[in-house]
Amino acid sequence: MSTLTTTRIREHASKLGMTHLTDTISELVARAEADQMGYLDFVDLLLGEELGIREGRRFRNALKLSGLPHHKTLDEFDFTFQPDLEPRKIRDLATLEFIERHANVALLGPPGVGKTHLASALAVAACQAGYSVYFTSLDDMVRKLKIAEATGRFNRQLTSYLRPSVLVVDEVGYLPLDRAEANMVFQLVSRRYERGSMIITSNKSFAEWGQVLGDDILATAILDRLLHHCDVLAINGPSYRLKDRLTLVPKGEPMP
Repeated sequence: MSTLTTTRIREHASKLGMTHLTDTISELVARAEADQMGYLDFVDLLLGEELGIREGRRFRNALKLSGLPHHKTLDEFDFTFQPDLEPRKIRDLATLEFIERHANVALLGPPGVGKTHLASALAVAACQAGYSVYFTSLDDMVRKLKIAEATGRFNRQLTSYLRPSVLVVDEVGYLPLDRAEANMVFQLVSRRYERGSMIITSNKSFAEWGQVLGDDILATAILDRLLHHCDVLAINGPSYRLKDRLTLVPKGEPMP
């Protein structure tokens, strides 16, 4: 390929926003010649390279905007430590079909069993697939909604939680809410009902949500909408965070 042609391709690619092509055209041509590619195969190579770069950039930006505490994947989850948890069920959820149905996922269990890891891993998979995701703890979400209400921006703040395709609400039940706060949660769940997916983690059974939300009637109304289309996974194994410490404690002695 002549220098003039190469220069013209780089200029055209730059104007089209195909920044990767401007930097790699010579290498791609060399690869095409080495593999004796036909015209269509070469075009496929060019477009595939550019799309891969753009998708990678989009994925990184989506992760940055998601608020996820970490970017752990399902491959990093130790299913052997939670033998009662069925890996196939988690893999099925990772196909993200529940997002297409605007359904929800609830992960229940005591602290340390991997609820947040699994919720984050599903969220990472959703980001990779092109869905918008936002992660928040229940306490932080309610705090922001209360501040917004006090400054006349409640609807705007609520809308920010309605916008993502997937809203991850972590740590439901760690701190109790009063009735006004529970009503904010009801408004959120009601507005997202059959319009967007939620992934919930909680250390409380659903029977205890009346105590958590400070109102049995509101708790029932929230659960009615949340669980109508919902996959519920109860994880009742040991704490993964304590597994290394437990091996250091002599048998029969209490934890320090």
